[in-house]
Amino acid sequence: MKIALIAHDGKKADMVHFLSGFKQLLHHADITLCATGTTGTHIEKAGFQVEKLLSGPLGGDAQIAAMAAQKEIAIVVFFRDPLDKHPHEPDVQMLLRLCDVHNIPLATNPATADLIFNGLQLKLHGN
Repeated sequence: MKIALIAHDGKKADMVHFLSGFKQLLHHADITLCATGTTGTHIEKAGFQVEKLLSGPLGGDAQIAAMAAQKEIAIVVFFRDPLDKHPHEPDVQMLLRLCDVHNIPLATNPATADLIFNGLQLKLHGN
């Protein structure tokens, strides 16, 4: 199972903090993490193995969207900063649309991500 991780600049620390709460789950052998470039570097420094893609503005969001279209992604966690402008917003909108088209769970904030990851924990542990 591949989980894609993206965080706008103001949300990268939130992403690392969130993932730290699910370290045991994310070290499960069947889970692979991928992330846009800078987000991936932050995640890697926190002790996680992660496949780093391009940074978001350079096409990382589009790379994840392409993986979503190919059904290579099981979950997308994208901590967005709704109070800031982003030059790659068309790529962001394409990713969100493809998650909806292909029925891929998408969390855009920690509360939703927490619900998805807790459900994933239950599923993996057979409860």
